Amino acid sequence: MQLMNVCRSPKSSIEFEKYYQLRYQVLRQPWDQPVGSERDNLEDESIHRMIINNAGEMLAVGRLEVISESLGQIRFMAVSPLAQGQGLGEKLIKHLEKHAISLGLVEVELNARELAVNFYRKQGYINLGFAYQLFNEINHYKMTKNLFTKNSE
Repeated sequence: MQLMNVCRSPKSSIEFEKYYQLRYQVLRQPWDQPVGSERDNLEDESIHRMIINNAGEMLAVGRLEVISESLGQIRFMAVSPLAQGQGLGEKLIKHLEKHAISLGLVEVELNARELAVNFYRKQGYINLGFAYQLFNEINHYKMTKNLFTKNSE
């Protein structure tokens, strides 16, 4: 049986646990951060998307927050180390952006880790410069994209 990947919202508490586990595994555990640090107080009001295969394996996760009538923010993007390089990050970004458009948002911003800046640039995001440093070692850069114009950088 061939494995098929689907991008959608988590539908059960088991899927949400897998979703948060991947976020922790990729974004927090390598820096010895505690379990729970992969969540914040905006989980319930945010839009969650995941890419999961028909074997139930969580491959990629990401979240969209509505900041204002026209602005959204993408956060907590993570792709399983076993699934990287397969275009799943791009697929997930496109789904989050499509949902942002359906909500009437015009622009999306994010804070990209230094190693991900080129990935987001390829997705049409513009680097606005240094934003902050996480865990005293991971530089983040503020990036933005107008959802209705072609960005060129």
